[in-house]
Amino acid sequence: MKEQSQFTVALKNAASAAMQLLKTYFNAMPDKENEEDTIRNINAGVSFHGATLWVLVFAIFIASLGLNVNSTAVIIGAMLISPLMGPIIGMGLAVGINDFDLLKRSAKNYLVATVISVATATVYFLLTPLDEAQSELLARTSPTMYDVLIALFGGAAGIVALATKGKGNVLPGVAIATALMPPLCTAGFGIATGNVYYFLGAFYLFFINTVFISLATYLGVRMLKFKQKQFVNKERYMKVRRYIIGVVVVTMVPAVFMTYHIVKNSIFNTNVSKFINDELDNPGTRIISYDVNKDSLTLRVVAVGQELTDSSIADAEKKLGDYKLGSYKLQVIQGSETDSVMMLNSRLNNLRTSSENYAAMFHEESKRTARLQESLNEYMRYDNMTPEIAKEVKALFPKADNISLSLATESRTDTTAIKRYVIAVIGTKKDSRFTTEERKKMSDWLETRLGLDTINVIIR
Repeated sequence: MKEQSQFTVALKNAASAAMQLLKTYFNAMPDKENEEDTIRNINAGVSFHGATLWVLVFAIFIASLGLNVNSTAVIIGAMLISPLMGPIIGMGLAVGINDFDLLKRSAKNYLVATVISVATATVYFLLTPLDEAQSELLARTSPTMYDVLIALFGGAAGIVALATKGKGNVLPGVAIATALMPPLCTAGFGIATGNVYYFLGAFYLFFINTVFISLATYLGVRMLKFKQKQFVNKERYMKVRRYIIGVVVVTMVPAVFMTYHIVKNSIFNTNVSKFINDELDNPGTRIISYDVNKDSLTLRVVAVGQELTDSSIADAEKKLGDYKLGSYKLQVIQGSETDSVMMLNSRLNNLRTSSENYAAMFHEESKRTARLQESLNEYMRYDNMTPEIAKEVKALFPKADNISLSLATESRTDTTAIKRYVIAVIGTKKDSRFTTEERKKMSDWLETRLGLDTINVIIR
């Protein structure tokens, strides 16, 4: 009994020594910067006006371009120069030290920055000719619990770096990891293309980043024991705390739900792949494709080479339960069935290729027709205008008897360049002549009337 008591004491002493050692290594308090300097620096990054606002707009354009052309490097560059982190950390600090003036200012600037960012991205995606959703853009439309954890740990790293000495390259890394810019740009893409799901998914990801970076900042401030302002109204203080907890929980729930489904699908796909490799991929037999129909609960496998026997297929089907696929039926397509499937796929591919070729030909022919119609309209324009111009000429220039307008093409012998210009041929009445001044007046009037820079007037 005495030996057991001594062992317990020794174990407690060892645990105490280990904890003391861990505290020595993980204690951030000796590295803490001057508290007032940290608060002053975070305060300075909260406001959005003047140069900071311009930097935000330019960063949004850069991030939108990166998403548009699917360039990871460009997107990272935009995240590095983005000033969006300022008001988000400001909100976390404000709650941590009970500074509600700072909280209101941070929230206001956060809303301004968000609206301007989404509006800028929307304008860009309305103007750009590239309207296809690339992989970098699609990655910002389905947030998960992993994004929650990234924002939480990224925000924690950010506040520790801001509040302690020897910051290094932590803040740029936090900006890249938490990715505040791309979701806002993707939200703008959703508005520009009228895709509500893109907008909601991207904006939800941005909101996740906002909430959990702020939460991590709050926790960091409390851990580093920043001095809190005293609340006069304790009831209001508790109300604010409840709001914070409510926002955190409400933000997490959809992300947890999405993560559950993603993990569930990932495990399911892994089980299917493992079943195919373990039970059906025999020597001499090659599985060229497989798919799962969740409506009919069927796992369809296409195999070539040595045919699987009915007994081996039946044995494999019995083992579906070992891979958590017990509710599914196994359908193996092989032999002549495989040839039929492959022939059908080949025909579909050929049909798809032919359709794409016909579409390209139709598009090219449509452009050619449009160019011909444009040229025809240009030539016919002056023919259609001549009767109306003739009436006006008769009123303004009584000596004129008739007028013809035509578009002429001129090509020099020493170059391949061509030049187009309008010729106006004026017929005069018998025994009437235009003076030089009248010719000039006629030419100026026609140029103005027809909206031309120059016109070649011939009097006969």
